[in-house]
Amino acid sequence: MRTEVVTLGTGGGPTPKPGRSAPCHAVRAGQATYLVDCGNGVARQLVAAGIPLGSLAAVFVTHLHSDHTADLGFLFQAAWSRLRAPVDVLGPPPLADMVGHFFGFQAYDIATRIRDEGRPPLRPFLREREISGPGVVHEDARVRVTAALVDHPPVVPAFGYRFDTEDRSVVFSGDTAYCANLAKLAEGADVLVHEAVYPPALEDGAGGFGGPAFRERMLRAHSTVGDAARTAEEAGVATLVLTSLFPPDGVPDEVWKSAARREFGGEVVVATDLMVL
Repeated sequence: MRTEVVTLGTGGGPTPKPGRSAPCHAVRAGQATYLVDCGNGVARQLVAAGIPLGSLAAVFVTHLHSDHTADLGFLFQAAWSRLRAPVDVLGPPPLADMVGHFFGFQAYDIATRIRDEGRPPLRPFLREREISGPGVVHEDARVRVTAALVDHPPVVPAFGYRFDTEDRSVVFSGDTAYCANLAKLAEGADVLVHEAVYPPALEDGAGGFGGPAFRERMLRAHSTVGDAARTAEEAGVATLVLTSLFPPDGVPDEVWKSAARREFGGEVVVATDLMVL
């Protein structure tokens, strides 16, 4: 069984970006697909990547900001005709509340398609499970998934996830400031997929962003490229993949890599949408 990572969406934040989709990554273990986060456009990105919607095995939500959850419900509507078994969706509370509201919001469409198209009920295909603390959260014949609490104030809890398959170990940071829990989770992993902020972009007025309050918030709740590299170095991972980049464009790949290499001696990859690793 060969394990692949597909960076479906590599832009952070709720505002759409012309060159990057909202956060979502896939782990392909054999013929099964495991998703980390479900930002806007995830179903389209799966199709664009050539990943069958019916291969969905489980979904892991790092935290409940909209750029990580906007298409969680719609993913199941889009995949409805391809699904054959329930799919576990794991994430922090109030995940169940969010799912319930989605099905209320789309009740008319769902009922109409069941009646007019003869589809089976959609609700049983989404089996949500709230998690509140660290530890092994999912295990099947292909993968073991372990969660760790990360630091993304004021959002509590927020999680990073580690996927261990028979041939590879991959860790996803989600959104987080530098966090010792994440470095511990990633110890000895093959790949660390980590968000990254380029600090000069946060300077007052740089790139049309922010001001002091924006800069303070970003540095309090997110990781700079140096933070991501430091985490990778402490964990001893082989490859660091930078994603959810801020700013999403305007910084050359070599600038990202150079900043990371000051702290990390392994391979550095600057993710783009639909990259296969």
